[in-house]
Amino acid sequence: MDVGKLRWMKKALGFLSLAMLLSLSGLAQEKGGARGGAVRGVGGGHIPARGPAPARVQQNAPQRNAPAAAEHQSFADKAGHPEAPHVHASGDKWIGHDSGPNDAHYHVDHPFEHGHFTGGIGKGHVWRLAGGGPSRFWFGGFYFSVAPYDIGYCDGWLWDSDQIVIYDDPDHVGWYLAYNARLGTYVHVEYLGNN
Repeated sequence: MDVGKLRWMKKALGFLSLAMLLSLSGLAQEKGGARGGAVRGVGGGHIPARGPAPARVQQNAPQRNAPAAAEHQSFADKAGHPEAPHVHASGDKWIGHDSGPNDAHYHVDHPFEHGHFTGGIGKGHVWRLAGGGPSRFWFGGFYFSVAPYDIGYCDGWLWDSDQIVIYDDPDHVGWYLAYNARLGTYVHVEYLGNN
């Protein structure tokens, strides 16, 4: 065989191998690999049909005192599930939304101080984060802030690209729930207004 053809074939094989390697890397990221994505049964683009039902708590239950931020509870209800509040893709079970309306972590002195979010709530309204961070993030000209108690639950969010859905919070007046479709996790958020 001609030496020139042999060199060309080696280069072509090397290029083909590199292209396959890069496509596998991209597939791993798409499925949640390198960027801290979904785990089996949580996230992966799934969007719950509706928000959580009101928590079932005793009517005369005492108000829960707010412990130190380091005392977050675990929400990993199954092996490999996140340590953050999340939604099961099968059956849309909201894990972690069970403290009821007397939870001091989500008390707001002036509920809806900046008005109500009017951009669209629920499954039919998927928003792409456009910047910021937990203390102030935005999309579509709307601004929000994550509840101080929940900041540790959104450390894997991509504030410039993740898709989220806003749901009403049936228990905590003044709060909404921002659900991250990639990770399947959610946090309490306060609406800060629009530009």
